[in-house]
Amino acid sequence: MTKEFTDPFATLAASYAAFRPTYPAALYAWLAEIAPGRELVWDCGCGNGQASLDLAPYFACVIATDASPAQIAAARSHPKVQFRVAPAECSGLADASADLITVAQAVQWFDLDRFYAEARRVLKPGGVLAVWTYSGASVEGEDIDSTLQSFNRDIVGPYSPPERRHVDSGYRELAFPFEEIQAPVFKMETSRTLAELVGLSRSALTTKRFIEARGFDPVTDLERQLSPLWGGATRRRTMTSTHALRVGRVE
Repeated sequence: MTKEFTDPFATLAASYAAFRPTYPAALYAWLAEIAPGRELVWDCGCGNGQASLDLAPYFACVIATDASPAQIAAARSHPKVQFRVAPAECSGLADASADLITVAQAVQWFDLDRFYAEARRVLKPGGVLAVWTYSGASVEGEDIDSTLQSFNRDIVGPYSPPERRHVDSGYRELAFPFEEIQAPVFKMETSRTLAELVGLSRSALTTKRFIEARGFDPVTDLERQLSPLWGGATRRRTMTSTHALRVGRVE
């Protein structure tokens, strides 16, 4: 990812695999439709493979790379997905080999000039680069959502890494030197129990940084506040996030 990669996600890999959201199926279908072929997709910064596995039905082969060995180790195997430890800027893929490159919730960590050069090298003529992110999660129930927003903004928010600003702006402040394609709006919606919401909150890098700085887990208090509001351990509530997508084609 960065020039001298230190892995901030090593201790979060298991919780990422368990609690991080998946992305809309319609997104993958649309990307496969606009790609020049369906032979190979490179899922870069794949984490533990949330997008990689969902791309598999649409392409003959998925090469999924991440700079974090812990994230790759937490990935679930799939016959059409090859998981590899590799930085975004040096993939090891052949020239002009990929129809599509995807980056889900990760491009803010990359050395962009070097990654974009690598993307141009790896993509076939007419190949597509798609980067996306999500932010601003809201949860069904006014009191519940207000409590969650306060936690994210006021408690762990001050411990966000600087790169978080790109997520919050929907990547609009990032350079994107490609022939940009207007993307449809894809709705990102999940259903969660309180335990799953708590697990998601604990998997956040901002929470990890809070714990390292303050020496205690703030999610314990969040769970205490939400428990009487939630409606029981098995109650599922809808969580909606803002989904931002930038897509470009290489001539």
